[in-house]
Amino acid sequence: MKKWMMAAAVVSLMALSACSNDGSEAIVETKNGNITKDEFYNEMKERVGKSVLRDLIDEKVLSKKYKVTDEEIDREIERIKEAYGTQYDLAVQQNGEKVIREMVKLDLLRTKAAVEDIKVTEKELKEYYDNYKPKIRASHILVKDEKTAKEVKAKLDKGEDFAKLAKEYSQDPGSASNGGDLGWFGPGKMVKEFEEAAYKLKVGEVSDPVKTDYGYHIIKVTDKEKKKSFNEMKDEIAFEVKRNKLDPTTMQSKVDKLVKDAGVEIKDKDLQDVIEQQGKQ
Repeated sequence: MKKWMMAAAVVSLMALSACSNDGSEAIVETKNGNITKDEFYNEMKERVGKSVLRDLIDEKVLSKKYKVTDEEIDREIERIKEAYGTQYDLAVQQNGEKVIREMVKLDLLRTKAAVEDIKVTEKELKEYYDNYKPKIRASHILVKDEKTAKEVKAKLDKGEDFAKLAKEYSQDPGSASNGGDLGWFGPGKMVKEFEEAAYKLKVGEVSDPVKTDYGYHIIKVTDKEKKKSFNEMKDEIAFEVKRNKLDPTTMQSKVDKLVKDAGVEIKDKDLQDVIEQQGKQ
């Protein structure tokens, strides 16, 4: 994520600097002197030029052979959001969603190139599918003791409103004000006892009190993603299974080979060692 934030922040700026033949044109004017496009470009090149140029070369070469759909980018962004949370939001605020999507696309292009030679069996794919659980959306009311949990559950059984009781009783500051809503989540995002109980519920169903290290939860599942058929998910599953077998060295070696085969020639003498350095990162 840090690499994306650095690269995304300068890609568009470097493009701006290089888009005009008049390098002496001022892009900033001050009473103490101006900053020209040449000065700006050279400074960006010195600081992050090689890293950004490697990204641009990889994107240009790989996109000729591999394709990444908007759906794949959306799916990957959801993974990143779950992994990085507020860091992802910060990256979007600083660079814009369009630039972040471009960086996600580049990572997917590199991954597709790297997994191309990895073999998987039908058994592996079906095993992954059998263990796959779609996301669910749930709300909860968290209280400290079992007695209170039973009191709240009794109120719910009598038809009282879940969201209203969550605001009144729940000790979870992150969800209480939203009526207990936890949003969407998948396997591994909640503690074991909570996850197991939530996944057993049908939409609209409310659990008995569930004890965890945080206290006692009363859980209500409000929505569930439908699990697609194996054939519908097969390509997606194959990609994930292959990616799980992938190591960074294999990825870099494959990308390096494709770049070399593309006959890349760098004209800027200060950046001509980018290809040689790429394999050493």
